[in-house]
Amino acid sequence: MKKIPVIIFLLVLQGQFILAQSHPAPRSYIAYKAEGAIEIDGKANEDSWKKAEFSDDFVDIEGHKNPKFQTRMKMLYDETYLYFYAKMEEPHIWGTLKQRDTVIFYNNDFEIFIDPDGDTHNYLEFEVNALNTVWDLFIAKPYREPGPIVDSWDIQGLKSAVFIDGSLNNPKDQDAFWSVEVAIPWEVLKEANTHTRIPKNEFWRINFSRVNWVHDIQGNTYSRKKDKEGNYLPEYNWVWSPQHVINMHEPEKWGYVYFSEKAVGDVDEFAIPEEEHIKWWLYDLYRKQKSYFAKHGKWAPNLKALSIPQPSLNDLQLKPTYEQHLSGWNISVKSPYSDDILLIKEDGKFVKL
Repeated sequence: MKKIPVIIFLLVLQGQFILAQSHPAPRSYIAYKAEGAIEIDGKANEDSWKKAEFSDDFVDIEGHKNPKFQTRMKMLYDETYLYFYAKMEEPHIWGTLKQRDTVIFYNNDFEIFIDPDGDTHNYLEFEVNALNTVWDLFIAKPYREPGPIVDSWDIQGLKSAVFIDGSLNNPKDQDAFWSVEVAIPWEVLKEANTHTRIPKNEFWRINFSRVNWVHDIQGNTYSRKKDKEGNYLPEYNWVWSPQHVINMHEPEKWGYVYFSEKAVGDVDEFAIPEEEHIKWWLYDLYRKQKSYFAKHGKWAPNLKALSIPQPSLNDLQLKPTYEQHLSGWNISVKSPYSDDILLIKEDGKFVKL
């Protein structure tokens, strides 16, 4: 997929740690605890859903275009499930794929990406079309690194439903929207986290994508539209938190979802921790290392070769350490917030020591 470099600089301004970058920080959302049972019917009629706030409107994946149709999501949780609801405006609601674990994004679809521990490895992807056909998979490493994609992995105990305000696969009328409601058991989500507790007062890295195709109609059948040479026209990718590149599989750019211990209807606050800014900087170094290797056939001999400025924090210089070893390299820095060592490896895995 096409990739656009992100240039990141760390500056000191009025005694605060500032991340000056070519793109704004990822979006954030607070998920509250549901009150009462949630029926998965695609409608989100329960009081808890009515109290939960919608997210900001989805934007184009590259972040600089407004989608043609509105998309928004909500989240809730209880002691058993993490819940998602998405509402998608669409005048022509269609779907053809009916077999589980087929490539659902060949239809218009809604997608959820979840990285519980934020290390960009071992994350979950969920896709569903208007027929409520599901594709769930476990991804050991992003596609930029060699690693297994476990298509046969299923979300045990998954619940999903689709509601359609209009008619499915009927080109003779105009529809209003389709909505998706999903419940994923915590017991499954814990498999990719560093602990087995429900992450109350913690945040996860999560993002959402809506794939929309320019369609063609033959008789009463919808399909993806092709150009004169018989190639499919490119799809639209509308996301909650922009990736600034046409690639959902850069988890370090996903949004932040904070799980408040408060009940829905209460008010809580969340700000992306400053330590995460250091993590963004480490991923910029990772991308620069990948570019250096592609150009020179070897890793950079030192950080200076990557042409990255020294990061500063409250007039103190952060001192990154660069280590080369037989299988690659590590770049690490001591966090001034927690005294933890923040480290990124040659395969992009983030580690906190």
